[in-house]
Amino acid sequence: MKEKTTKIDVGIIIGRLQVHKLHSAHIELIDSVKNSCDKVIILLGLSPLRNTFENPLDFRSRKIMIQETYPDIDVYYIDDNRDDVDWSKNVDTQIRKWLNPNQTVKLFGSRDSFLPHYKGKFPVCELEATTFISGTEIRKQICNNYHPSIDYRAGMIAGTANRYPTAYTTIDIAVINDKQEILLVKKPNEKNWRFIGGFSDVNSNSLEEDARREVSEETGVSIGDPQYVGSTQIADWRYRSSRDKIKTILFVATYISGRPEGADDVEAAKWFKIADLKKTDLVEEHGVLFDMFKKKFPSETVTISLYTDTQLLTDAQMP
Repeated sequence: MKEKTTKIDVGIIIGRLQVHKLHSAHIELIDSVKNSCDKVIILLGLSPLRNTFENPLDFRSRKIMIQETYPDIDVYYIDDNRDDVDWSKNVDTQIRKWLNPNQTVKLFGSRDSFLPHYKGKFPVCELEATTFISGTEIRKQICNNYHPSIDYRAGMIAGTANRYPTAYTTIDIAVINDKQEILLVKKPNEKNWRFIGGFSDVNSNSLEEDARREVSEETGVSIGDPQYVGSTQIADWRYRSSRDKIKTILFVATYISGRPEGADDVEAAKWFKIADLKKTDLVEEHGVLFDMFKKKFPSETVTISLYTDTQLLTDAQMP
């Protein structure tokens, strides 16, 4: 990297360095700043999210990684902030704590670094990189080609242990036709039936969109606007001994068109008379959904109507 400034006292590098080892672009940046400054400090961005693909490593592991190669460099962290101005003020406050009186300081970064977000008081310098290496691509390569050593296994255990417990969002849909029937599905190797449903898509715009997609994918039919019935935790056998849990949103929707057929991960789809349906017809974990549905629609005749208060009413409740 090329930097056209006279030597200064303290050079500050701000980055994330979310990789398993320093790569050549990191080394080029750090060496360039070391050649321009008497002292170098690295600030590592610290996300409020733990153990994500974008931020898999904690501060301590990244600090050790840096100081294995550069033991003379001080490494601190700076918390992420939604507002660039507030983040910049925090950066300036932290830097002033480490400066001696009359020391000169400059912040260094590359074109795709923190520089566009910094609104603080200290001078900055954009360094021209001769190589560009993507941390995202490195993480992808590691996912596809890792060596399951003892250190890897220990790291996986520590990483998952430090992750916040997760409530996974799913949606289930009671599809009703004008014959007072409800459409249920059966999965392979299951004796009983279940409501149509699945996990929410992180890229969808709404849970209602997820509901339409799941009905289409699993049965091939189209439905009207899904209407909210309620939400509950599901005792999914896969999560019974896990800190993570599943919470689902139950919708009801009217059938519009299409011939129901099992698809995706569903073996069969079938209409059932609502009046004849029993809780024991369903898989155990969907018993709570059956109770929610019957509580919302206690009458054998179900008519879905959307009122201004967004409540769902049965024929018996309608004025």
